[in-house]
Amino acid sequence: MLDERKRRVLQALTDDYIQTAEPVGSRNLARKYNLGVSPATIRNEMADLEEEGYLHQPHTSAGRIPSDKGYRYYVDELMARWEPGPAERSAVYREVVAVRRAMEEMIHEAARLLARHTQYASVVAAPRLEASVFRRLDLVPLDETRVVAIVVADPGFVQHRIVEVVRPVTQDQCDIVADRLNRRLFGVRYGDIGRDLLSGIKDEVGHPELYDAVADLLTSGLGDRETDKVYLEGTLNILSQPEFRDIERARSLLALLEARDILTQVLNHASRHSGTTVIIGQENPVPALRECSVVSATYRLGDEVIGALGVLGPTRMDYSKAVGMVQYVANHLSEALMGLVRGH
Repeated sequence: MLDERKRRVLQALTDDYIQTAEPVGSRNLARKYNLGVSPATIRNEMADLEEEGYLHQPHTSAGRIPSDKGYRYYVDELMARWEPGPAERSAVYREVVAVRRAMEEMIHEAARLLARHTQYASVVAAPRLEASVFRRLDLVPLDETRVVAIVVADPGFVQHRIVEVVRPVTQDQCDIVADRLNRRLFGVRYGDIGRDLLSGIKDEVGHPELYDAVADLLTSGLGDRETDKVYLEGTLNILSQPEFRDIERARSLLALLEARDILTQVLNHASRHSGTTVIIGQENPVPALRECSVVSATYRLGDEVIGALGVLGPTRMDYSKAVGMVQYVANHLSEALMGLVRGH
């Protein structure tokens, strides 16, 4: 545990480095921050912090910068709480909460807002299908042996699949199968739909083969695509950060960001934790992103976690604003999605 003077030095140095992206010297800290001690004393405290692993000294500079350990202590113990101002509150309310949009547009707008107001790359994972709530099934024949199944679930899922049968099927038979399934499944969490829940329905419909095909679709066939959709915004913001002015370094990071499976890994990690998660540098479970930090939070439908969102930037991140903005958008996206459900 750091004593009070070391805490103040580490906080001031980290704040300064976040703002300037320049290694920080003792004279600079003494001049800019009211630490109440001489530059020589600050220099000694910085040397101790370096020895303990909280700071390190770039080879080309007399100043010091925070290490991942220093950033972690700063985030957990020192950073000031950031609250959204009128501009951020107005933008989130106007563009996410107040406007009745389709779910996909709402989530995409949340990604754009995060990128714009943090100036980092933002990423939002679309809600997981298994966390949605079944609302309606429609069956429409394409011809005698092919039927389009349209599945609607809250908050705003609409999925289309084609099922095929051997025995010819009519619209009346489609309507009967859909009606029986709708009665049984309305309001059921999608992840809870299984064959046991559907037992007994097959004998009530006039086309058992169609029922079997649709039941297979509902229990296992809808989660095989479009369920890990990720929205990425603000990749060019990365290029404005001094850490990524090197072309090769920037190109490598942008290529990683475009690999959506990497982003899915990051947000899946976030989904396993409640509240806001801050992953700093070498803590990142994705090795390719260990020069970056990720701030993420889950969003919900009622009490159910259905997705995650976050921002990605250099370890020299404005953690206070990133944490505050990510949490604010996550809370209001949850509110907006619940409003979408209640509006049906």
